[in-house]
Amino acid sequence: MSRNFAQDFDLVCQGIVRYGNAPRGEIMAIQGEELALACAKAAEDIKAENIRVWDMRGVSNLTDFMIVCSGTSMPQLRAILRDVAGDVFEIHGVKPVNSEGKADTRWVVLDYIDVMVHVMDQELREYYGLEDLWKDAKEVTWKQAV
Repeated sequence: MSRNFAQDFDLVCQGIVRYGNAPRGEIMAIQGEELALACAKAAEDIKAENIRVWDMRGVSNLTDFMIVCSGTSMPQLRAILRDVAGDVFEIHGVKPVNSEGKADTRWVVLDYIDVMVHVMDQELREYYGLEDLWKDAKEVTWKQAV
């Protein structure tokens, strides 16, 4: 039985399957800042809250750009995850190579290698204070750049 990307991603969000590494030699349509801005725009389109983008180059070896956005309910968190991954794939042909967590845990990370998107419940976001953790990173003013 063949599944489409939205069905696959729903399974990832539920923690049933995980994306592995992208095939070697696969060329991503967009990368870096352009990909980060596309993810932020997709999050905004689905009404994610408090969307922030940081340029992590020179601050972290994990990734080049980090995005954090929030939702206030489980259905909203699932919708943000579905639409960020789905819209970026449909428009730019790029899938996350990994997803860590599931919506029920209230914190999911979509890993695009050079961009990581954190989708968090607002209460959890305040508790962990990622903005303070990354205070040395330059914040990208993404709304003007899109």
